[in-house]
Amino acid sequence: MRRGMTKSQEIAHDLREQILSGTLSGGEALPSESKMMSQYGYSRETIRAGVRLLIDEGLVVTGQGQGKYVREDYPRVVWNWTTLESRSRHANAVEGRTAGDQWASVITETGSAPRQDITVSIVVPPAHVRECLGLPEDGLAVARKRVRLIDSRPYALADSYFPQELVSGTPLMEPRDVSAPGGILASIGLVQAKYVDEISVRMPTRQEAELLALPAATPIAEHTRTGYDSEGRPLRCMVTILPGDRHKILYEVSTD
Repeated sequence: MRRGMTKSQEIAHDLREQILSGTLSGGEALPSESKMMSQYGYSRETIRAGVRLLIDEGLVVTGQGQGKYVREDYPRVVWNWTTLESRSRHANAVEGRTAGDQWASVITETGSAPRQDITVSIVVPPAHVRECLGLPEDGLAVARKRVRLIDSRPYALADSYFPQELVSGTPLMEPRDVSAPGGILASIGLVQAKYVDEISVRMPTRQEAELLALPAATPIAEHTRTGYDSEGRPLRCMVTILPGDRHKILYEVSTD
């Protein structure tokens, strides 16, 4: 037994080293409990306790049945939030150089296949969204909720909220991908002149973890972007949930 470690910690340490070194690769099954009992000379309960430590760390996940597997790595998507939804990208869409949907165009540029599962409803928005949109307590919003998948794997949740009176009867009410040259809001006369971004980091809710198939111990970034017109009127609030194991956010900030 390693000095200063309990038996279960020793098992977790050895398996962790194998995972981090690549000896056990993503998606590979751990050795069977019987094999580890023989290897370490410890009881089944001690073996299970060691593996549970790695499950709590998020390095090991439980598969179908009783199998335990090394957590798979997701290829990371780099998001440049400085230019995403910028006028320059909208101009490129007009000229046919990018797809109309900016998220889809970013994914397509990486050589992957984007897909969005979309639902649309009229809701009383969450309190922080209501505040961003400047709605009264009983104010209603149109919610476009999207599960965003890359190569059929869930990568993000993106919920966009619009004041109901601004978008009723527009394509934003349609439960499918909608886009337009220059941006769908601009196409209906609602031009976003600036954005305000907020980022918080937290653990996911149960619903978020289920929708994104998140292993245990996976933090998420919650990115809230509120778009305003030239007079400071809020037009849209988008809340994006980005799992920490598959995203990188990039900002370019001028020193002026």
